[in-house]
Amino acid sequence: MTRVAILGGGSWGTALAIVLSRSPRAQEISLWVHDAVLAESIRSDRKNQAYLPAHAVPECVNVTSSLEEALADATILIGAMPAAYARSVYTRALPYLDAFTRSSAPGIEGHRGVGNAFVSTTKGLEPSTHLRMSEIIVQVTSPKFSPEIAVLSGPSFAAEAAGGEPTAVVVASQGMVARSIGNMRRNGELSSELQEQFAAPNFRLYTNDDVLGVELAGAMKNVIAIAAGACQGLGLGSNPLAALITRGLAEMTRLAVALGARPETLSGLAGLGDLVLTCTGSLSRNRRVGIELGKGRPLPEILAGTRMVAEGVGTAAALLALAREAGIEMPITEQVEAILHQGKSPHEAIRAIMDRPLKRE
Repeated sequence: MTRVAILGGGSWGTALAIVLSRSPRAQEISLWVHDAVLAESIRSDRKNQAYLPAHAVPECVNVTSSLEEALADATILIGAMPAAYARSVYTRALPYLDAFTRSSAPGIEGHRGVGNAFVSTTKGLEPSTHLRMSEIIVQVTSPKFSPEIAVLSGPSFAAEAAGGEPTAVVVASQGMVARSIGNMRRNGELSSELQEQFAAPNFRLYTNDDVLGVELAGAMKNVIAIAAGACQGLGLGSNPLAALITRGLAEMTRLAVALGARPETLSGLAGLGDLVLTCTGSLSRNRRVGIELGKGRPLPEILAGTRMVAEGVGTAAALLALAREAGIEMPITEQVEAILHQGKSPHEAIRAIMDRPLKRE
């Protein structure tokens, strides 16, 4: 039986535990929750009252605040923590990943199933280093072992996925990866195996091998969603929103392609799909932050009023740093960063975008 450990007891980590419990594949699921009080609350009433109160966590999901317990003999580790905490959580997890270092772990040649896989579902960049989550995983684990890495992303509000609404996401992995006893997994094989392992009623996964594009798309769309929310907060209509989504996708694609991603990834689930959802859906945290900014509320006050993490707030500056290195213009991201951290008003930001030199599309 596959042992899955989900690190992160927020809304998405909890939703994934609920969704994966419906999979016909045999798997044991542990959900690690950083807050011991919250973990005990979920165990006692089977509800995550802090982040996903409307949906029951099945009894088959082991909820714990102990990393050692959550990771005992786990062969699939799912990261569902905020980007700013990913390095710390993965570093703390490292001593307990015994199955990842054993040559007899599932997933080697002759065994059908997934083993020794990290699956990142975090949609953001590390603020201090501008690194993607897969890069952080490599840095943290390389002194001890070389795990296989996949990323899962796409248009997926936690509450809707947990409620069983039809949801389609993409799981991406790439490259020839050396196994601990010298075997190798073929390009794309990991994502295909995870596709089968995680598939559940109303939860459909597509495979991809553009890890870079999927990760960048997941980070960039959050920033555009803040701009979309600001438009609504200002009382603007459908015309500016349509223009924002379209031009937002254009600048997302420019940066991603410049860094080595494929343009078609940005027009898929991880790009356009998630962008539309996050810019228009009422459950979007980043859009909600933008709405309040558009109404004139200061950012510290907005953030103090929610336990949820809006990844776009910490990602805008990191994206602009990558864009400068690549020589890419990102005018919407630039204005969002100015609103968030430079005191610029949303009105001024929109005027700055509209007054840019006229160009060919």
